[in-house]
Amino acid sequence: MSLVELIERADERGLAVSGLACLDRCVPLLGGDDEALRPLWASLSPAAPAGDWAQRLEQVRGALDAVDTGADEAVTLAHRMLADAPAGWSAAGLREWTDGCSVAALRIHRLLDGAADDSGLADARRDGRSDGLSPLLAAELRRQLTVLELLTAHGPAGLRRALEVSTEGRRVLRAAVSRRSRRDG
Repeated sequence: MSLVELIERADERGLAVSGLACLDRCVPLLGGDDEALRPLWASLSPAAPAGDWAQRLEQVRGALDAVDTGADEAVTLAHRMLADAPAGWSAAGLREWTDGCSVAALRIHRLLDGAADDSGLADARRDGRSDGLSPLLAAELRRQLTVLELLTAHGPAGLRRALEVSTEGRRVLRAAVSRRSRRDG
């Protein structure tokens, strides 16, 4: 199943996890450490109190100082993902945010990989294939698919594995940011 189809079929929790996972992988661009989004991940647990997401979202925004400096497109995209996160749990709002996070995360990986344009991104999301994509971009597409597939197959029990996939992706992105800094530096 394609990424677009998985997003369309996901429930509210699946959408929130998918969007948060994209944001989590890009948190190095926000100046956050590995624990920066942990409060939001905790709010996605079935045991979390209702309304916990909105409160923790505000805490995270404050901690990451979600003011975009506009200096770098990848940083701007990451800030927008955080700023656009909906406080409410409507399927429509979460689906729009998740879809935007998916596109933004792919664009960020494309930028960090040095690819010239976004051609192929829409097809890759629609077809679920990574043929012709750079290695960094293809890996991000696979991670997005994996997170949604885990949640589809395991429901809330897939949350821990989705976090592990996101953590792995964050380490990869942190290394790519470091490489770019050394190169441009």
